[in-house]
Amino acid sequence: MLYLFPIITVFIWAGNSIINKMASTVIDPGAISFYRWLVAFIVLTPFLISPAWKNRKTIAVYLPKLALLALLGMVINQSLGYYAGLSTTALNLSLITSLVPLMGLFLSIPLLNQKLTWYAVLGAVISFGGLVIMLSHGDVVGLFSQGMNRGDTLVLLGTLAYALYVVLIKRWRMPISNWQSVYVQVCCALVMLLPLFSVSTPVNFNQQTTPLILYAGLLASIIAPWCWMMGIEHLGADKAAIFMNLMPAVTAVFASVILNEQLTLFHYSGMAMIIGGVILAQRSNSTKPVMAEVPQK
Repeated sequence: MLYLFPIITVFIWAGNSIINKMASTVIDPGAISFYRWLVAFIVLTPFLISPAWKNRKTIAVYLPKLALLALLGMVINQSLGYYAGLSTTALNLSLITSLVPLMGLFLSIPLLNQKLTWYAVLGAVISFGGLVIMLSHGDVVGLFSQGMNRGDTLVLLGTLAYALYVVLIKRWRMPISNWQSVYVQVCCALVMLLPLFSVSTPVNFNQQTTPLILYAGLLASIIAPWCWMMGIEHLGADKAAIFMNLMPAVTAVFASVILNEQLTLFHYSGMAMIIGGVILAQRSNSTKPVMAEVPQK
């Protein structure tokens, strides 16, 4: 029963890749980036404004760091994901995002003084090979001569920003609860997203757009983080983190059924290599799973 917590998290976050793709055709990326966190702010405020206000002196000390985390995780990562949805597939979004643990491991070397292991190097080579196979559909020479498409490049940059976010959370251990930290980051993100929102095309709230915003703001931003933290509390960070490797496979099923995205042999091969490489890179006993304690995605 306890395993339902990380499983639910994985299914919600996998579904968020589908939402990114579906939203790209009906909602301006700048608008959904803002409304996502506005919904989360409205829901969280009744529960967190009082404790956050009582803890305001401590929060004020760490506000610059919390603002930088908001910029990386909630502004850059999420916004680039929505813009990427305009020109790449939901499966590509998920597969590239699954490289977060691997990127985090290498960022942890200078930022957390983590040792580079042969597992990490071999895992990186395998995952990179899988990514190249998937993005090139077997035409590796063509990929390197023509470059990645715009959507894949954007989501790769967003993934790097999120990997840095994950590592900095571990580096900056703050005497603030996870939910208060998320709440303050949400507030910072809304302020940062205002300029982008102000130049976005106004949203026509209807039966097509409203569920997409509510999914991103409620399920992906609140329910999934809560389930993730509950999974860590009851199962431990290491066991919970293993489930994150299932996300590309779940997304592949969703993308095939909901969006009719065609899965080719190159997708299956790339997926297997990326997931396998990430798992291999985390095998070292001295390496903690990068996604283990992250409260939001």
